[in-house]
Amino acid sequence: MKNIPSSEITPEHIYLSRRKFMVGLGALLATPLALSACGGGAPSVNADVPTPLPTSAESDELGDPLTEYQAIISYNNFYEFSTGKEDVARLSQNLQTSPWEVSIGGLVRNPMTLDVDDLREQFPEEERIYRLRCVEAWSMVIPWLGFPLSALLNLVEPTSDARYVRFETLYDPEQMPGQNNNVYNWPYVEGLRIDEAMNDLAILATGIYGQPLRPQNGAPVRLVVPWKYGFKSIKSIVKIDLVEAMPVSLWMAAAPHEYGFYANVNPNVNHPRWSQASERRVGELGRRDTLMLNGYAEDVAYLYDGMDLAEFF
Repeated sequence: MKNIPSSEITPEHIYLSRRKFMVGLGALLATPLALSACGGGAPSVNADVPTPLPTSAESDELGDPLTEYQAIISYNNFYEFSTGKEDVARLSQNLQTSPWEVSIGGLVRNPMTLDVDDLREQFPEEERIYRLRCVEAWSMVIPWLGFPLSALLNLVEPTSDARYVRFETLYDPEQMPGQNNNVYNWPYVEGLRIDEAMNDLAILATGIYGQPLRPQNGAPVRLVVPWKYGFKSIKSIVKIDLVEAMPVSLWMAAAPHEYGFYANVNPNVNHPRWSQASERRVGELGRRDTLMLNGYAEDVAYLYDGMDLAEFF
């Protein structure tokens, strides 16, 4: 296990910048560094970006408006490309996302390897509007396109020994120059307990705003687990294994005193270096209170009955 300098993990303070972008969007407040699996938003406008398609709603179930599409795709955390958020979109554009295969194996009765087109054919896309809460205390509201992770797991039929689901990102330093940084234990790995993975809120996303995922957002397929901090939602997945032992994620290995397995959003428990009680919604001024389990407690709190949610992770 490597000891990672604090400056290489996340900033001690949340640095804020205000810029006008898009008519009516207002000021954007963001951090200069973030975890690899959290997405972000920035004020730059790119004329080459496709116009997002209409969504089924203009807000989430709490009435919070969707985050601007341009923000979602222009300022991103994806350490496989760069630790600089504003560099990720540029550096990721040559990522070859087709053909792309995802292998599903381990403790399953029906292991398989599926092309992303196979996934789309077997599991029709549906829209899910979810809040994304980054561990760095900023957030977004994103209209994802995807399908329940449980549908894929049911297809491969986990055995009775399967306790966890382990996910792995593509490892290709030629396409992902950030992986040439040997400070981190590549490839990026994340995991869920199998009952978390089977919850209907957990999805594999293939698009946002009616468009296919762009490379900077984790194309062609990524995990979205809305009640957990964003770094759990691993991007550009190539491998899913059902396993008996708890997976050790990249951030658990890098800084176990700060990042653990569960990473459930909990406003009552601070990160060791900053408060988690409030957050900044991209596109808004000021701060808002962070909700327990990111506002999804009614759907997922039962998963943690008997556990001490005062634990940071």
